[in-house]
Amino acid sequence: MIIDAHHHLWRPERGYRWLDDPGLAAIRRPFTPADLTAELVPSGVDATVLVEGGRCHVDEAAEFLGWAADTPPIAGVVAWIDVASPHIAAVLERYRALRGGELLVGVRSQVQAEADPDYLDRPEVRRGLAEIAAAGLAFDLVIRADQLPAAARAARAVPQLRFVLDHLGKPRIDRGDAGLEDWRAPFAALAGNDNVACKLSGMVTEAGPGWTAADLRPFVAVAVEEFGPRRLMFGSDWPVCLLVADYRAVRRALDDALPPLAAEDLAEIFAGTAMRTYGLAGTHVRAGAGAAPA
Repeated sequence: MIIDAHHHLWRPERGYRWLDDPGLAAIRRPFTPADLTAELVPSGVDATVLVEGGRCHVDEAAEFLGWAADTPPIAGVVAWIDVASPHIAAVLERYRALRGGELLVGVRSQVQAEADPDYLDRPEVRRGLAEIAAAGLAFDLVIRADQLPAAARAARAVPQLRFVLDHLGKPRIDRGDAGLEDWRAPFAALAGNDNVACKLSGMVTEAGPGWTAADLRPFVAVAVEEFGPRRLMFGSDWPVCLLVADYRAVRRALDDALPPLAAEDLAEIFAGTAMRTYGLAGTHVRAGAGAAPA
C-alpha cells in the first residue's frame, strides 16, 4: 500500500488569494477529486490525505470533507483552523458534524505566514494546541526553517499532541550545502521530540527548477537519520509540485533520494507512519481505494 499524506485540491474562485501571485499561473486553476484520482492510478497510490489549501476559512472544511466522503482514495482531511482562536473546540465540533466529518484527522494553521519566528510560543497558541490534542487530532506544522526552534519548544510543551512537520520545515534546498547547514541543527532538535512526525514532501519546489534527485538526497538522508522511517511519510504536495514537476516525477524522486532501506522501513514511509499518525487504520482506508501498481 502507498499513502500520499499531503496533497491539495482547490477552486481558485473560492478565495485562494495566494494564487494571484504571477509566478503561480501554472496552478491557478481548479484541481478536483477527478483530477486527483487520474494521478493516483498510474502512480500506484492507494490512499491520500487532503490538506487545507491556504484559503484560511472554516467553510473550506465542508467542501473538503464532502469531497472525501465521495472520493474513496481520500482517507482523511487536515482542515484549516486558527490555532490562536479561543473557539477551537466549537469549530472542531462543527467540523465533525459535517458530512464526512468522521474523516477529519488533523488541522493546521498557516504559521509560515506569521512574521514572528516565535509565533508558536504565544500563550494563546499553546492553549489552542492543547485543545487540538484534547480533540484527538494531529496538528500539521507548515512552517519556515527559522520557525523550527519554536516548533521544537511547542512539541516539548504539548507532549500529548501529535505534530506533523510539513515539507521538512522548508529548508533552502536550492542553496545546496549552505541550505543544509542552516537547517540541520534546528531540524534535528525538533526531531528529538517523539510526538513529531515529518513529511518527505514539498522538496522539489524548495529545490526549484532544474532540480535533481541528487539535490534532495542530503536532506532526505538527514530526515531518515533524525526521524527514522517510523516517523517519516511520503507526501506529493500536488498540485503545488506542478510548478517544477508532475506527480509521477515527485513519486519517483523520493525513491531515488532515499538511502538503501529494508522493505519494512519503506513500508513505514509509504504507508505505516501516515496510518498511525492520522489514525487511518480501519474504515478510513476504504475498500476499493486501491490503485494499479506503477
